[in-house]
Amino acid sequence: MNWETEIDEFRSYLKLEKGLSDNSINAYITDLNKLVRYLQDRGLEMEPDKVTLTELKGLMEWVSSRGISPRTQARIISGIKSFYKFLLIEEKIEKDPTALLEAPRIGRKLPEVMTVEEIDTIINAVDTKKPEGQRNKAILETLYSCGLRVSELIDMKISNLYFESGFIKIEGKGNKERLVPVSTKAIKEINLYLSEYRRLLKIHPEHEDILFLNRRGKKLSRVMIFTIIKNIANSLNISKNISPHTFRHSFATHLVDGGANLRAVQEMLGHESIITTEIYTHLDKDYLKETVSQFHPRQ
Repeated sequence: MNWETEIDEFRSYLKLEKGLSDNSINAYITDLNKLVRYLQDRGLEMEPDKVTLTELKGLMEWVSSRGISPRTQARIISGIKSFYKFLLIEEKIEKDPTALLEAPRIGRKLPEVMTVEEIDTIINAVDTKKPEGQRNKAILETLYSCGLRVSELIDMKISNLYFESGFIKIEGKGNKERLVPVSTKAIKEINLYLSEYRRLLKIHPEHEDILFLNRRGKKLSRVMIFTIIKNIANSLNISKNISPHTFRHSFATHLVDGGANLRAVQEMLGHESIITTEIYTHLDKDYLKETVSQFHPRQ
């Protein structure tokens, strides 16, 4: 048994059996490679099946000493645990060395959320006089209207737009498909983008069905979506840490605050477990406590 072979097989397992995206897989492998480098740096020529709890604790002590946050430490442990769970499933090991490896306690991080007014300000700040302006406005409206992950946005297909019915079909994590309602505002901005910008592009043959394209007629990157939003937020001197995910969080929070059924929100977000969606009820409660603390005369 050697690290290179087992990591390659683990990568295939994550992709084919777990249905994870390339970004998620790369994150798992990056964290697993921290263990490999740790062993190599200390001259510990140990194959995966020879690693014990002692070496794993040593790794985490080393990671902690470098000032890495508890949240990141917990993610590293999760990645290593997944690898050894895979080895158990494949019957390549008989005992899991990570079984007694404890992750640091971390508080649940509540997402940054914008108000409706802040979202309107950001969308209205898009300069539609620039060639790509209408595209960017359509992107922001779609992110907020549908609560999409950035990976889902850049993979959106024209053939999955069902505007007559008011829905779009999204291919989410693990290649799971779901139908998401789309607002009339988003439909309007997308149609303007299609007629005013996209039809003028020389589109790359492989990206003819992709909705949002760059000036070279190819699919936009995740980095480009982040850059578009960061540039607008910086121009408005917004202090909040705004990202594509902020629009998704705001979409969900505004629905929950308005009384939407949590199961319906779960379906629209594409969460596998409703426990993940429940973070938005915690966010609402936190906001209520903050409001009482700030304005109640007996506080």
